[in-house]
Amino acid sequence: LMTSLSDLIVAPQADGQEQQQVVQSETASGLQEFVETALANLPLEEREAIEDNALWAALRTQANNPQIVDGAPLSAEVWIEDPAVLAWSPAQETDMVTAEGVVLPFQNAGQFQPLLGEIPYHEILWRDWEDISTQACISEPGSESGSLFEFRVMSYNILAQDLIEQSPHLYMHCHPDVLSWSYRFTNLLQEIQHWDPDILCLQEVQENHYWEQLEPTLVMMGFACIYKRRTGRKTDGCAICYKQSKFQLISANPVEYFRPGLDILNRDNVGLVLLLQPLLPEGLGDKAVSPLCVANTHLLYNPHRGDIKLAQMALLLAEIDKTAKLIDGSYCPIVLCGDLNSVPDSPLYKFVRNGQLYYHGMPAWKVSGQEEFCHHPHKRKLLTPLWPSCLGITDGCQYVALCKMQKSDRRKYSRDFLLQFRYCDVACERPADLALLEGVTDAKPERPAHWSKELTVENNSDTELFCSRYPGSVQHGLSLTSAYSHFLPQKGRPEVTTMPMGMGATVDYIFYSANPVRNENVGGRRMYQDGALKLLGRLSLLSEDILWSANGLPNPFCSSDHLCLLASFGLEISGF
Repeated sequence: LMTSLSDLIVAPQADGQEQQQVVQSETASGLQEFVETALANLPLEEREAIEDNALWAALRTQANNPQIVDGAPLSAEVWIEDPAVLAWSPAQETDMVTAEGVVLPFQNAGQFQPLLGEIPYHEILWRDWEDISTQACISEPGSESGSLFEFRVMSYNILAQDLIEQSPHLYMHCHPDVLSWSYRFTNLLQEIQHWDPDILCLQEVQENHYWEQLEPTLVMMGFACIYKRRTGRKTDGCAICYKQSKFQLISANPVEYFRPGLDILNRDNVGLVLLLQPLLPEGLGDKAVSPLCVANTHLLYNPHRGDIKLAQMALLLAEIDKTAKLIDGSYCPIVLCGDLNSVPDSPLYKFVRNGQLYYHGMPAWKVSGQEEFCHHPHKRKLLTPLWPSCLGITDGCQYVALCKMQKSDRRKYSRDFLLQFRYCDVACERPADLALLEGVTDAKPERPAHWSKELTVENNSDTELFCSRYPGSVQHGLSLTSAYSHFLPQKGRPEVTTMPMGMGATVDYIFYSANPVRNENVGGRRMYQDGALKLLGRLSLLSEDILWSANGLPNPFCSSDHLCLLASFGLEISGF
């Protein structure tokens, strides 16, 4: 029966478009009559078993209501051939979804599509939850494990609708109905509601969709939201949303990367940095927990302009440095999310994770590691200094105005002082092993009569800003590491967060602050161990071949061209 139903609902190939439309219309009208007749001829037990079947439930829903959202029906061929659309995945097979949808009081918002009853997450796009807290880890000597303030962070590039319409050639593999905003908006909210993050970092959030639909809906779900639109004529931006029941806002600092007159910062990307105070449950008495700094950004895509990406990241790190720095000079725990448009182990990624990058002479197209997208690499190279001093950012990714003034150990000598050594005693003595060459080394300096034998030692060193010890390099002191390993050991393949032009890549990240392990450096990678902020778990990513089997991104199940990242953290709770 299932085979017959599948054969019936899939429209056969026709020579002309008109014939295909006729077959599809006849299929839709005759579907209900066919399945009812087929079921009536079956024994009672088999009939009940088929009615509980997932595929039968999907077909029955189609027959009764072929419209999806806003009167835009998906073709029968799409529904059947892509099994991912048959269900939205619960975290576990035992989790079921209520049949009632949540009606949204906004125009063109559609409705939360109720998940088809008792249908588990399809195996093609299954994402496991990885519990990190049960794994062995290095701990500080003498440290005591205490209670933790647990929270979840999601980072998600949700694909602005304007960008789809500006570059339709990138989404020719998608059915038009899957790309409609009403369909995608419903799916995206459903996904967020299911994973239930406490902090939500979104990129490519279209401004009108944010104010008219996203922000009001997320507020209904218990979030408070901060939004920063890109500068210039761009219509999308970044947002950070947090559960008001778990966090209280201390400060919010938007970061604009565009600086007029600077070629290194002439793009309209932005970032957002929040300082949040976790709210502890009542009854913990004198317990306290550190503030949390949360940053979100979307760096420039252009793979040729790695110099701009590096400068944008330096600006964001400077803002994080200012926001997260405590009175004693240390930093509160930090979570950095975003689409960095750079792959793992690229120079930009290593800069964020290792805290230092020597960039002088590096080709700009190498910075983000996206060589496969640079068909004609430019000859542009990164030179010292990367940005002018008027930007107000040091090579240590700190605001000049906030840097500590330090006394330099170097001495600054005037020209007159250095000329004193021209006729000093050492300069007038002939080295014993110096070969005698007439007209070359046979001359002896004669000290003028007015020349003083005593050297005037002067030290005019003055207070100056601490600057990079290595010219041509940038550093930061935030000690950040990735919540993801970027590799799937069970499959022997790299993790993928997006598929630009059909090629899988990781460009989305969740970084968090940790403690560097002293004298531990493996393959150029600094090693870390958990500090006050502990990684407890993460939602696994997928490999490129898995996404290919689901027709890439977006698809009827995943409504963005990026996968969401989700990580669970624990903040140490301490007493006064």
